[in-house]
Amino acid sequence: MEWQKIYQEKLKTAEEAIKLINSGDKVVTGFGCGEPYGIERALVEHFEDYQDVEIINMLTLGDSPWCQPKMKGHFKLNCLFASASNRKSISEGDSEFTTSHFYEIPDILENYICPRVSLVMVSPPDEHGYVSFGTTVDYTKGTTDYCEIVIAQVNKYMPRTFGNSIKHVREFTCFVEIDEKLPEVKTVNISDVEMEIGRYCASLIHDGDCLQLGIGGIPNAVCAQLTDKKDLGLHSELVGDGVVPLLEEGIINNKKKNTKRGRTVIGAAFGSEILNNYINNNPSVEMHPIDYVNNPAKIALNDNMVSINSCLQVDLLGQVVSDTIGLSQFSAVGGQVDFVRGATMSKGGRSIIAMPSTARKGTVSRIVPLITEGSAVTTPRNDVNYVVTEYGIAQLKGKTVKERAKALIMIAHPAFRPHLIMEYKKRFKEEPFTKDDFQKFTTELKERSKEKIELAIESSKERREQRKEKLKEEISEFKERRKNDK
Repeated sequence: MEWQKIYQEKLKTAEEAIKLINSGDKVVTGFGCGEPYGIERALVEHFEDYQDVEIINMLTLGDSPWCQPKMKGHFKLNCLFASASNRKSISEGDSEFTTSHFYEIPDILENYICPRVSLVMVSPPDEHGYVSFGTTVDYTKGTTDYCEIVIAQVNKYMPRTFGNSIKHVREFTCFVEIDEKLPEVKTVNISDVEMEIGRYCASLIHDGDCLQLGIGGIPNAVCAQLTDKKDLGLHSELVGDGVVPLLEEGIINNKKKNTKRGRTVIGAAFGSEILNNYINNNPSVEMHPIDYVNNPAKIALNDNMVSINSCLQVDLLGQVVSDTIGLSQFSAVGGQVDFVRGATMSKGGRSIIAMPSTARKGTVSRIVPLITEGSAVTTPRNDVNYVVTEYGIAQLKGKTVKERAKALIMIAHPAFRPHLIMEYKKRFKEEPFTKDDFQKFTTELKERSKEKIELAIESSKERREQRKEKLKEEISEFKERRKNDK
């Protein structure tokens, strides 16, 4: 076939492919589970051959070799989303950080940053000569439309996905075949606090709602408590393994969506093989560029849109800080504001900011009188609807500033409420609660604690019984082996 000839002519080794990159170039790379590490490794190995090359990347799940001291003068990172491996470099000024709402990143890349080279990862070509961008369509696929040089790592482990996720081999500059397992975001154990937060979030979700969930403990805790719902939809910038059981069981079936009915719509998959195997060759899942998935106007086309996002801090006015800690860049705005606004514009929509009430092992309150000096507000107070912690739900829309502050104090950790009440009195020159209000709340809190203790005891008994049964089985197997040995 003609495409096979084209593909073979474009095949190169990684060392040959990177010779297409010049000193002074701006190079944008895929991110997350679709970062082309094979090509990046070749660049790192030959770093001395390059001068003043700017690497533009979003959230990386691996190392950021561009941040190493020896790279100075050769490569410099311009990060669109800070991660563990580059926060220090950004903080010290050795790497750059560009802030933006996620849905605007394709436009910012094309029309403001203007990279000459795009490095991506794709699946092997199909029988028609089309490769798939698999787990990461987001901004990645769009860069291949306008970059002068497009180098693709072809990886058999990249799942083949549908939607706006494919491109013909003729549209790439060259291909490098490197098969390696994709980086994974594995599901970790959900904490009791996260489960409680998930329970409150799930109480705000109704049959037929369309969800944006994200990744991490809280989204997984929400997913675990949606098994009694039906006809849910999914339209999300990225998802993890937690959605797979809901999709397989038909709890998420997208029947009620106004757009892409019957289809799950995502921009990136951030999971393990569990999620990758589910999306592979699955026509019910569509991957689309992020300027479509995260566009608030597109999000709002689905009625009853519910967005769930987390944060680092909320002040008593309802201002949300999600990506900075003081002057330090922790992550990025991402799609939080995109979906908060899209859900707000949606008919019957709701936006939820969910977080544990404390940080640093309970020593710091996430609900504060004033945001930490130097921190940037991620979601303005006027956009915030629901705030959820393990202590309850604070609904802020339509509330006065005093009512907002009271609602947030009520879901703060009890250890920090006295300080918050004191700060409330300083600001508003009045007592926030009557004795009856506080007595009612204290009673509810005691009842909830009692329920938790009873559930914990019940769970402990169940675990003991399970251990006993397992021990009996092991003893029985041991006796049987001894008998056979004789």
